[in-house]
Amino acid sequence: MTTNAITTPATAAADQDSQRSVSPAVDVFEDAGGITLLADLPGVAREHLDLKIEGDTLLLEGQVQPRTPEGLQPLYAEVRVPRYRRSFSLSRELDTTRIEANLKDGVLTLRIPKQAHAQPRRIAVQGS
Repeated sequence: MTTNAITTPATAAADQDSQRSVSPAVDVFEDAGGITLLADLPGVAREHLDLKIEGDTLLLEGQVQPRTPEGLQPLYAEVRVPRYRRSFSLSRELDTTRIEANLKDGVLTLRIPKQAHAQPRRIAVQGS
């Protein structure tokens, strides 16, 4: 197994964006078939979640929409509504065309399988 299947870039642009957004906590697990990424995005609805692949970069963005009681408008608010943003560099051994995404209870689960050529396979030995 490779341990470099996914990395977090440290660039000046990412530092600028982190000032205006929250970087969600993420766990990444790898097995023989690919990686599973779990990102904590509390309060983000599916329609306010944006996942993009640009080249070898995976970008997660989500916005929490404030809930205002019906008929009322906020005059003053101390609670900041977070905007989540995080990017990852993906290894070329991952198949970005077959990513599966699921958002449930504030946790985004992404399954990114490895390319067929990068997955281990058993070779049958013939005997005479």
